[in-house]
Amino acid sequence: VFVINESRMLARASMPRSVGICSKITHEDIFGFQYNGLFRKNAFFSSMHDEVAALVDEYSIKDQTSVSLQLLSKSGRGEMLSRTGEKSNQKFASEQILIQAANFIRREMPIRLARRIKDLDRVPLMKDMVSVRAVKDIYISSFLTLVKEPAVDSLVRESLFARKLEILYERHSSVLVQMARGAYELRDAVQRGEVDGLGISVDGNVFADFELMHDLHSFLDRFYMSRIGIRVLASQYLALRDPALDGYVGIICQNTSPYDVVKHAVNDAAYMCNRKFGRVPEVNINGRIDLTFAYIPTHLHYILLELLKNAMRATIEHHGIDTIRLPPVEVIIADGSENEDVVIKIVDEGGGIPRSHMKKIWSYLFTTADPSIQRGIVGLNTGIDHSVEAPLAGLGYGLPISRSYSKYFGGDLNLMSIEGYGTDAFVYL
Repeated sequence: VFVINESRMLARASMPRSVGICSKITHEDIFGFQYNGLFRKNAFFSSMHDEVAALVDEYSIKDQTSVSLQLLSKSGRGEMLSRTGEKSNQKFASEQILIQAANFIRREMPIRLARRIKDLDRVPLMKDMVSVRAVKDIYISSFLTLVKEPAVDSLVRESLFARKLEILYERHSSVLVQMARGAYELRDAVQRGEVDGLGISVDGNVFADFELMHDLHSFLDRFYMSRIGIRVLASQYLALRDPALDGYVGIICQNTSPYDVVKHAVNDAAYMCNRKFGRVPEVNINGRIDLTFAYIPTHLHYILLELLKNAMRATIEHHGIDTIRLPPVEVIIADGSENEDVVIKIVDEGGGIPRSHMKKIWSYLFTTADPSIQRGIVGLNTGIDHSVEAPLAGLGYGLPISRSYSKYFGGDLNLMSIEGYGTDAFVYL
């Protein structure tokens, strides 16, 4: 099924990229079958055939290539071409950058997908959930698509590969919500007494013995960290194909202003808070408001939005919606010539977090949201985790995934809380 219809593909690919070749290629052209007829059913790959399992095994033990912001920026600027003399002609260099990036993804992505398929096949508790099996199907189909790809040796091949990758990227866009649905299904199965060794606490969250939960959380940390990496590689390559934005190399802004990103996140969090409560605490921003550095602004926005909406919600719920003057949320941006990191601190007076909950806040199975809201979110098939239309509190994935975003390029996210007073969140970049 994954054999390319060469004559149809190459005929369409012979058009220059400027006339929009990619928009004219269908799923049937690329994959040799009707996309909607196979993958929406999510029933084809639930149990891997022996030959597929052997191929996954083969790729899962290959070495994965680590990627840094510096490497992504250098390769996006063509600096990795200089040793072969391919940089002398600007147009030729731009073409070679895309071909180089496409071939790297063609080699690297199957390794990363294979490792996650293996994880999904053996993760305790969640592997039998319907939504998790559907995610495994998506990963297997994407793996088989990419592993069959020939070397990208021309702009025609590069254009075809880019279109395939766009489709795969879109297909994976709802994976976070699908995995959250899997966690919801697990809670539901536990409540029905269908899972041995687990129980539901009075607040509706799953509990089990430490070792079992440790394995599950370790899997989810690996899974989401890998998902971030896969989407960074794909979106960086696809962004390089678009007209360059000023100050950007692909998705990386060379002069990211944390002050500007904080302001955008404040506006989005305020919109969500006002929709929920009808009012918004004031937010004060201080410190190095002039600071800029190379980073992916969308990642930083995701982290800050999560922390700010939590701070706003806690402030209003702790002090009451009718309080005349709510205490402000404080944001401090810190950096210095001797600093290891850029640090952003968010301080609220929202009543803090009970000490017994501090470990739970990093759990993918813990949430304070109303069960009806959870049901509403997991019923959607969109990338709701990145949307301002999402509820102020929902899946319980916000904090652990924000920490994964922070850690992906060597940073971190920590919280310190005083119950009865408030919480300080520290983002290290």
